[in-house]
Amino acid sequence: MPVDVVALTRKLIDVESITGNEAAVAELLLEELTALGYKAVRMPVEENRFNLWATSPGHERPKVVFSTHMDVVPPWIAFSEDETRIFGRGACDAKGIIAAQVAAAERLREEGIYTGLLFVVGEERDSTGAWEANRHAPGSKFLINGEPTDNRIGIASNGALRVNVIAEGKMAHSAYPELGESAIEKLLNALERLRKLPLPVNPKVGPCTVNIGMIEGGRAPNVIPDKADAQLLYRLVGPSDQLRKDIEAAIAPDAHCEFALEIPFVELRTVPGIPTMTAKFTTDIPGLSNWGEPVLLGPGSIHVAHTPAEFISKQELHEAVDLYVKVAEYLNNE
Repeated sequence: MPVDVVALTRKLIDVESITGNEAAVAELLLEELTALGYKAVRMPVEENRFNLWATSPGHERPKVVFSTHMDVVPPWIAFSEDETRIFGRGACDAKGIIAAQVAAAERLREEGIYTGLLFVVGEERDSTGAWEANRHAPGSKFLINGEPTDNRIGIASNGALRVNVIAEGKMAHSAYPELGESAIEKLLNALERLRKLPLPVNPKVGPCTVNIGMIEGGRAPNVIPDKADAQLLYRLVGPSDQLRKDIEAAIAPDAHCEFALEIPFVELRTVPGIPTMTAKFTTDIPGLSNWGEPVLLGPGSIHVAHTPAEFISKQELHEAVDLYVKVAEYLNNE
């Protein structure tokens, strides 16, 4: 019996799975896939967190693997729907995608094409689940990774570089600022230079961008601040080596920095006959390099992901199943 992609999406959204708390939705998927006849196993990541790996019995080394993530960003938003759309946290990022991939795997199995299903934890924070899964790759040739791409294939996925900029000063009474050294003023000077720093441009996918996401510092209005820091996120469109050097040079001598996380920029393959796009966001693909040549494709719009009105179109969900089947058939014949 075909998988009801809308019903499965509803069921998945109803289970809160904010990053770090994925166990309940993973257990639900384990139960669903086992009932469909898959050999579904837990892949431990850390305490109370595990990826899920499912294959058809006797076909434990599939050529093509579907994959996406089970975690969502906060806050949790309960399921609701209207005639054409499903709302709730994870509707398009990425619980609708999970449902579409399961439905596609079932249709392919009816055709005699056996695919794998890999659902991971932690994509929304640091891709912990993907990096762990990369240690257990079964030898698949192709990975179809699901993210909201409006059912278009991604030709590239931007990387990410998280930077902590740290300034240090000297506390003093604010009535006598000459006796202190303001870390906040140092940080502001450093950030202003970073805002003016020319950023790389990739002719194929566009410019690198930066967001100053958080600023913290100081102790009280009447105290010259001895500490201040900011957290920045650069969206990479190529290698980061020169950018790292430019950042360090721009903030000196007022501040220093720590490079907290990097997910590299990747260029991706396409499939004939399917419209393309550039993903300006990051994905688990760099962390799943051992799982085969990647394809990026999924229903839903990234523009509504992470928003209070996150949704996915029911029609687009059904179209995604067809597309996943089409792409898997094409790759299976390569």
